[in-house]
Amino acid sequence: MTNLNENVDILTARYAQIAHSERMYRLICETSESAYIYQNFVDDTIRTISNWGYYFDFEINEASDMMNIYNFIEREYAIALRDIMSLEKTGRSEDSVVFRLFDGKTWVECNACVIYDENKKPTDKILRFTNITKLKNANDELAYMAYYDIMTGLYNRNYFVRLLGDFVRRAEVEEDYIAVLFINIDDFRKLNDSLGMVIGDEIVQTIGQFLGEFKNENIIVSHFSGASFCLAIYDPCGLRSIDAITSSIHDRLKWPFYLSNQQEITITVSIGISQYPESATTTLDLINCAEIVMCKARTMGHNSIKYFDAPILQEFLQNVSIENKLKEAVFNQNFTLKFQPQYFIEGKKLRGVEALIRWRDYDGSMISPMKFIPIAEKNGTIIPIGAWVMEESIRTYAEWRAEYDYSMVLSLNISAIQYAQTDFIDNLLEMIDRYGVKHDEIELEITESILISDFRDVSEKLIKLRDYGIRISLDDFGTGYSSLSYLKGLPITTLKIDKSFVDTVLLDENTKVITESIVYMVKKLGFETIAEGVETEEQFRYLESIGCDGIQGYYLNRPMTAEELEQHVLCYI
Repeated sequence: MTNLNENVDILTARYAQIAHSERMYRLICETSESAYIYQNFVDDTIRTISNWGYYFDFEINEASDMMNIYNFIEREYAIALRDIMSLEKTGRSEDSVVFRLFDGKTWVECNACVIYDENKKPTDKILRFTNITKLKNANDELAYMAYYDIMTGLYNRNYFVRLLGDFVRRAEVEEDYIAVLFINIDDFRKLNDSLGMVIGDEIVQTIGQFLGEFKNENIIVSHFSGASFCLAIYDPCGLRSIDAITSSIHDRLKWPFYLSNQQEITITVSIGISQYPESATTTLDLINCAEIVMCKARTMGHNSIKYFDAPILQEFLQNVSIENKLKEAVFNQNFTLKFQPQYFIEGKKLRGVEALIRWRDYDGSMISPMKFIPIAEKNGTIIPIGAWVMEESIRTYAEWRAEYDYSMVLSLNISAIQYAQTDFIDNLLEMIDRYGVKHDEIELEITESILISDFRDVSEKLIKLRDYGIRISLDDFGTGYSSLSYLKGLPITTLKIDKSFVDTVLLDENTKVITESIVYMVKKLGFETIAEGVETEEQFRYLESIGCDGIQGYYLNRPMTAEELEQHVLCYI
């Protein structure tokens, strides 16, 4: 009897444990947002558990009822779901699938789990259905951010590189061609500064929307960065040829774009084009080559197109090499100065000298200022270079003045970027006063490029400099587009006639008329005239005959080092 009671107690305890576990699992299922199908292959039974009605409006009493699920999902997911729901036929234990319901908004994940006996026959199966709409939307948003540019809706740079890589691999196999177009909005910085960043963004969006119309299975379009876009064309031919697309772009840009503020604006672009395999055979090289020639096209004027070729690459690599060396040269102050004498025509008396920077590379070769000055202006090293030239020139001039007791003019070429510095005038005046040089012995040479950068700011600074007694010389006169307009209202003291006029003045009657008119007009305005590049006696005599005040050029002296100038010029004063 005792044993019987003990067995009853054990069974009761086990039953209570089972009941507790069942209540716990039922509570878990009922509080879960998922729905379940449980199928027992041994008993041939099937039932739904938890929130089944939340997902599907039908009951499952036998296995065949599961087919009704297909009436609630989008058709494209039917086969994948069928494979998961009949997972026991594959012998696998677990798998899952994601599908969308017919409402077009709800995403559901179905997880299947099958239990097998020792003979590998299925005994139990459970299917869990979970609403993953929020997660799916979040993942889609992350995927969009990973692949698309938020501003324009076009592919972003990283995804464009990936897709272009697919193009390259495909073209390698099929022995086909690819064209890459690097497109940049002309003068975008000026548009952005004058109209504001909001309008600037709208311009980028507008151009992006237009370029996006070219997108198809053989053309990928990307907003690369800022005001730059990239197109890649697989097998360019017919309507998707380079000429067809660039013509379409230019035809559209002939007409203005209308912005949200009711303003209309005309936009132009510069386009650089590289081709696989002629220009490059790798993804990044194709893009780089297209960007290089786009920069070249931009220097040719608005709406320009440039195809990649080897000389352009050579020039680019040379500029990169110069830029790298330039930074080291600035750090080590690895520059020298030469001084080109300027003479009054009357009596050939020394007027002054123009300071010219020179740079000799470590291999002994000279790098022309025409090469490295534009690069220095672009990367900002022109600021320390210009400061060094001013300091070294004024210091050297102060030594000459003290030793030879001769007052002359020291001409300094100043970059537009130097003029733009807020402390430019203060720094210059501090140097002049520190070395004890008179203000009217310093002459700053300016070009039209300085004036067009910010005319109001530059003109105000020039007036301030002139008030301090510093001379202002307008260099390369006659080579710009609007030099005549600068003669009125600017505090110019000297005008330099460009070498291009002097070279042909004795050979071309039109040049002669222009040169004589310049000298006559400038003298009427009260300016001093100096002719550059005078190399022959005949040129000198002609300039003397028309009343030009001074000259510089190889006829009297070429640029010299400080030591050479002392030995051959200053010692004879």
